[in-house]
Amino acid sequence: MQLTIHLSLLLFWPLALAVLGATGPRRAAPAIALVGALVPLGYAIVLLFDYVPGKGGLQYVTDDAWIDALGIRYKLGVDGLNLWLVALTALLFAAAALWVFLRPVERPRLFTFHLALAETAVLGAFLAQDLALFVLFFDLMLVPFYFLVGQWGSGARAEVVAATYKLIIYTLVGSLLMLAGAVATAVLSADGGPVSFVLTDLVEADLGVSTQRWIFTAFALAFLIKMPLFPFHGWMPDAYRTMPLPVLAIFSGVLSKVAAYGFLRIVLPLFPDAAKDFQSLILILALLSIIYGSAQAFTQTNARLVLGYSSVAQLGFIVLGVFALDPEGRGAQGAILQMVNHGLVVAPLFLIIVLLSERSNGSEDITQMSGLAFRGPVLASLFLIVALATLAMPGAANFVGEFLILLGLFETKLAIAVIAFTGVVLASVYMLRLFIRTMHNRPREGTESREISVGDALVIVPLVLAILAFALYPQAALTASEPAVKAAVQEVVR
Repeated sequence: MQLTIHLSLLLFWPLALAVLGATGPRRAAPAIALVGALVPLGYAIVLLFDYVPGKGGLQYVTDDAWIDALGIRYKLGVDGLNLWLVALTALLFAAAALWVFLRPVERPRLFTFHLALAETAVLGAFLAQDLALFVLFFDLMLVPFYFLVGQWGSGARAEVVAATYKLIIYTLVGSLLMLAGAVATAVLSADGGPVSFVLTDLVEADLGVSTQRWIFTAFALAFLIKMPLFPFHGWMPDAYRTMPLPVLAIFSGVLSKVAAYGFLRIVLPLFPDAAKDFQSLILILALLSIIYGSAQAFTQTNARLVLGYSSVAQLGFIVLGVFALDPEGRGAQGAILQMVNHGLVVAPLFLIIVLLSERSNGSEDITQMSGLAFRGPVLASLFLIVALATLAMPGAANFVGEFLILLGLFETKLAIAVIAFTGVVLASVYMLRLFIRTMHNRPREGTESREISVGDALVIVPLVLAILAFALYPQAALTASEPAVKAAVQEVVR
């Protein structure tokens, strides 16, 4: 018998505690925010164990009237598409809250408030089963990161301001396009009847092919900008250079996954004919992102940008899986596996960059780092595990995810699958380069090799254990996602 789990508590608990922390004593804010992040993590773990994979459809549904005049409902639910992404979000925000608790920041009340608002927005986007509700939470994600980058960003003030404007303008344009597309979808689907934004109602509508194409374009641009994918990544380098690293770990780990998830939750089921028509174009963009991101990651010396461009390449693989559109949905299942694995891997990598920078006189340039493993074998071992987890090595969840993605592509787009395979090789080049340049060789002048502290280990070690656990048993995610993935893909391939 399933437990009664109220998703509203999971969704709004972080924000409620953040408001309490923002109005309470300054020193108590990080502790209150940590409690606000740990409760959703507990909820997410319960969801993982209590969820029934073979049941099908949404579980733990909350469905209440919200704005009846506009046909908008407050509908939340969990299925195989978002179950593990909700768990990933809760885990990474809990890690970030613990990091801030152990490493105090300036103006902690405001910082933790914006961090919690971001968690509520991301969870809301994953849980929303109403298109207007999804758009609301998707846009809400911009608000906290505007302040987190603008007020706590690193670097010259002019650079921080420019990066903030570029981030907001790019993503806001995409959000406005999606808002227009959402309204058009609901109105045209009503066909003179009552307007509804509920996704299950919209799936039943029969939109014309030409209508689907231009609405698909609006949603696709919004998601491609948010991820980002080449050539819509113009905001990424400046934002990654200036964003506070704990915030960047969350941003890269989970926010980009909201866009990839949107393709599976919204685009494929609602616009199946357009998805089929634009399949080749999206696959080419994903392929270009893999090659371009991998090449840039290999040439960068700033550790942040190495990971930033590697994320562009990994997101290219995820989009390849989503739009493989093989009848069995193997590519899409691999995409979900890659979303979770990339989030688990990239978050500790960004936190490790903090530790490397502290041992290199504040520099994040890998040419200024060397020999940091000499007196830090535990740190080096953790770094090595996380670095290897990004490679498609047998025994890693990344191997299973990329294997399923390429398998799905081989069934539908053989030439693209063959070219995409080069991205697997390139990933090993830039990630091993990052590890070797920082950990091995003789220590440079100004670098200090020392072991990871207990406090830092409290944050990073659980994330590494999660990586290992997910690598040992990725089948749990595949079993949970299979029915929902097949239902989404079948709308296109039927």
